[in-house]
Amino acid sequence: MVFLGVIVAVVAVVVGIEVIVQNSSSASLEVFGYHVPGVHTESQVFVVGVIVAFFAGAGLAVSWLSLLRKMRVRRELHDLREEREETMASLERKNQQLERELSRVRGRATSAPVTTDVPVSSGRRRDREPVSPFFDSPA
Repeated sequence: MVFLGVIVAVVAVVVGIEVIVQNSSSASLEVFGYHVPGVHTESQVFVVGVIVAFFAGAGLAVSWLSLLRKMRVRRELHDLREEREETMASLERKNQQLERELSRVRGRATSAPVTTDVPVSSGRRRDREPVSPFFDSPA
């Protein structure tokens, strides 16, 4: 968009300069060697000049607004990248802290007594009715 705005402004300036150079009388208007029909008075030439100036200003305005938008987007992107880096650093610190706690807990767990010798269930029968004959039948 910046490029387009600059192009419009440059074309408007070139047309304005061409109009000034090509016109020898104040009541006719020539652009690039061609007579512009419908322009016969000085006020009409003035109106055409105002229109050309409007397009030059519009081109510069489009370029300026596009440049401002581009700068704002870059600033927002930069801020988001910084925020992401801060978040990642915070998450990495938290991860390291949790890893240290886990290794500390695992270190205590290896010094605890082993419970593999404890039977899972006793061999006695239950006093209630079996839910399923498949699971409660003696083997």
